[in-house]
Amino acid sequence: MMPPRLRKLILTTHIASSVGWLGAVLAYLALDVTAAFSTGIPAVRGAYTGMDVLVRFAIVPLAGASLVVGLVNALGTPWGLLRHYWVLVKLVLTVAATAVLLVESRTVRSLTESALSDADPRLLPATLPHSIGGATVLVIATVLSVYKPRGLTRYGWRRRTRARAGAW
Repeated sequence: MMPPRLRKLILTTHIASSVGWLGAVLAYLALDVTAAFSTGIPAVRGAYTGMDVLVRFAIVPLAGASLVVGLVNALGTPWGLLRHYWVLVKLVLTVAATAVLLVESRTVRSLTESALSDADPRLLPATLPHSIGGATVLVIATVLSVYKPRGLTRYGWRRRTRARAGAW
């Protein structure tokens, strides 16, 4: 287990990177809505450019930081990584969201290049399903972090049983 000061530093870093990731995704969503529904060519080009900047310099780095620091946090605290269902579900959601994000970032880059060409950017497809889905996944992970629903995994039950048996 980590000493209390280090644990709090890791937890603070995890919360900051996770909340930053959610905030960046919400900003991306606003630009995505602009790209999908704006009638002005400069606005659509600007939206795609902003989306690309957000993905490359905020969303991807914050997703990576949230995943890595979350793993360190889980492994260094009594919650563990595989002991509680809520932690396991958060891990699966975060890994899946990060994987989809990495694939989708290439699409965003391609759409941005197309938007900046001479073609009409209003004809490009929006990425709304991904941005709405990403925001939803991050909100679910946040809710799990706050409410921490009960439920130990089988591994968690075995660990708890062994710990109690060893205490006697």
